[in-house]
Amino acid sequence: MRSDYPQLHQIPQLRKLWKEAFGDSDAFLDAFFTCGFHPRRCRCITENGCVVSVLYWFEVTCRNQRFAYLYAVATAASCRGRGLFSALLADTKQVLTAEGFDGILLVPETESLGRMYEKFGFALSATVDCITVSAGEIPAAVEEIGPETFAALRRKMLPEGGVLQEGEILTFLASQYRFWTGAGWLAAGQVYDGRLICQEFLGDRNAAKGLVRALGASAGVFRMPGKTVPFAWILPLRGGCERPAYFALALD
Repeated sequence: MRSDYPQLHQIPQLRKLWKEAFGDSDAFLDAFFTCGFHPRRCRCITENGCVVSVLYWFEVTCRNQRFAYLYAVATAASCRGRGLFSALLADTKQVLTAEGFDGILLVPETESLGRMYEKFGFALSATVDCITVSAGEIPAAVEEIGPETFAALRRKMLPEGGVLQEGEILTFLASQYRFWTGAGWLAAGQVYDGRLICQEFLGDRNAAKGLVRALGASAGVFRMPGKTVPFAWILPLRGGCERPAYFALALD
């Protein structure tokens, strides 16, 4: 059993394990391994030549601190219950500490899974609000924007303690979401089957219904700064690490 960065020839194994664990489409995996993946942002355990456990990260920042946002943490179904994640996390902590990271962030699929991560030293760091609204009668004035403009506007609208997600992670997010802005608000998301899924909404909440109408959707689910939903967990890698208070653009 060996922990290391993956080799390029192992990408088919990484794809297979991702699909087993999460069921994402080949189109999504094509996008990820084209513009979201780098072997130096991934650690895996290989056993008898096969990848059996893996995790990936993007670098994000908050209050001039560097964080590794972990995602797609997976262990092969046939190898679970052997402590492989614990071993992989210990290895990754050493690697990230040596690279000067201040902490690790992750967004569990459920709050109960977040509590499970607390056994590995993680603690709740950031909360959000999630609201569902129907389309309003009057459409909002909407401008679709590119990722660079989105990043510049987002810096100005992030609440105190918000996580900046730019560079490589924003490049990948741009392959999955569209970005919009209007009078006093900013949004990232996509319309699926007539429903707007807004991964992040910053600014005037009153504009949400108008955005749903403008995009031709019947309803929308919005993630935005707030206190009601536990969302991101943190594992500090150094003393004095300040916890982010807001994180929303998760790869879910």
